[in-house]
Amino acid sequence: MSPLAITRPNLIFGCGYLGRRVAARWIAAGHPVVALTRSNSSTLAQLGIQPITGDILDPPSLRQFPTAATVLYAVGLDRTAGRSMRDVYVTGLGHVLDTLPACERFIYISSTSVYGQTDGEWVDENSPTEPTEPSGQVVLEAEQLLRSRMPTAIILRFAGIFGPGRLRKQVMTGEPITGDPDRWLNLIHVEDGVDAVLAAEARSEPGQTYNICDDEPLTRRGFYQRLAESLGAPPPRFDPQPEPGAPHRRIRNAKAKAVLGWQPHRLNPGGWLV
Repeated sequence: MSPLAITRPNLIFGCGYLGRRVAARWIAAGHPVVALTRSNSSTLAQLGIQPITGDILDPPSLRQFPTAATVLYAVGLDRTAGRSMRDVYVTGLGHVLDTLPACERFIYISSTSVYGQTDGEWVDENSPTEPTEPSGQVVLEAEQLLRSRMPTAIILRFAGIFGPGRLRKQVMTGEPITGDPDRWLNLIHVEDGVDAVLAAEARSEPGQTYNICDDEPLTRRGFYQRLAESLGAPPPRFDPQPEPGAPHRRIRNAKAKAVLGWQPHRLNPGGWLV
């Protein structure tokens, strides 16, 4: 990182479950952090984050961005806001790119839902991206928009994020888990995800794409069994449902490990964290 970049803040769009943890790491390292928020200014300020009030779907509110060293774009869908996924992922991203000053690095959190494979095969960053589900199609459209507008952006395709506060209630109450218990789940613990963002910031070449997931996928059955054991909860119960045509693949993370020097730890033996 250049001496000039040290004086510039890092900027976060989507300062939620992942983004706040990245912000905490940056602040601990002495980097100022600014984040866009619609309504959580006081909460972010208490965390040491400088809030900017605005909405990615309200272009006139997007006029206060500083020139940032690193931009983390981790916007997800708020289902209570009444906006479509395409509005948020594609239209909102376009509004930000229209107004964002130049930055040294733009790290975009995408999803492995862009892969549409259904036969349980292994896929990597060179595999076809032909999603069959509408959500994956929207995510891919957003990636394509970003690549056309900002070719140097770094795209991190995250598997399903788990960690503290997620899934605990369902497991503790013994609520039946709907779906095929033997389908593959591709997962990443939120703290391993933070490590991946920081590794990409430090070591990625511009314009690269990386899969961010654990070394080995688990079946839905295996994941919930391990989660229940870690929480001291009853064994999970399943409500098997057929899922014809649903995504069913195993994601490789070899590129991120080799290029970024990144290694997930939380699903390795002895490393389970909730």
